Amino acid sequence: MDLYQQLILEHSKNPQHAGLRDPYEAEVHHVNPTCGDEVTLRVHVEDTPDGPVVRDVSYDALGCSISMASTSILAEETVGHPLAEALQTYEAMKAMLTSKGEDPGDEEVIGDGVALAGVARYPARVKCALLGWMAFTDALHQSGHPTESERSPLNEGTS
Repeated sequence: MDLYQQLILEHSKNPQHAGLRDPYEAEVHHVNPTCGDEVTLRVHVEDTPDGPVVRDVSYDALGCSISMASTSILAEETVGHPLAEALQTYEAMKAMLTSKGEDPGDEEVIGDGVALAGVARYPARVKCALLGWMAFTDALHQSGHPTESERSPLNEGTS
């Protein structure tokens, strides 16, 4: 538990990929009305012959250590990865954080995100931890890169 607390503090005090940068395809601003945490997030996805790759996630955030750490972890775990893999990381984080403590998280999939597993037992803090991740998926949607659920066969041809 001490290691996890240390990881959260480390990401909160030294956020990865912080600061808004160019180029980007979409910028979103999300606020957690419960506590006032907020994030402005930009996403840059490059289409490659092997499929889309997350080239950059940049952000400006204000909030609690949970929100700041989670957004830093998001950037660390998605930048440089294929979009499909980044979306799997998002789904795994969301599943862990909304599990009410039942899902300990898979370090192979979410990396330092496992440090946030304890947040799942505190419903008021789950929104803090998911703020950056929700902004990420919103930015992907706005950039024209649908999330997995938007690509499901049930949604094909509905655009």
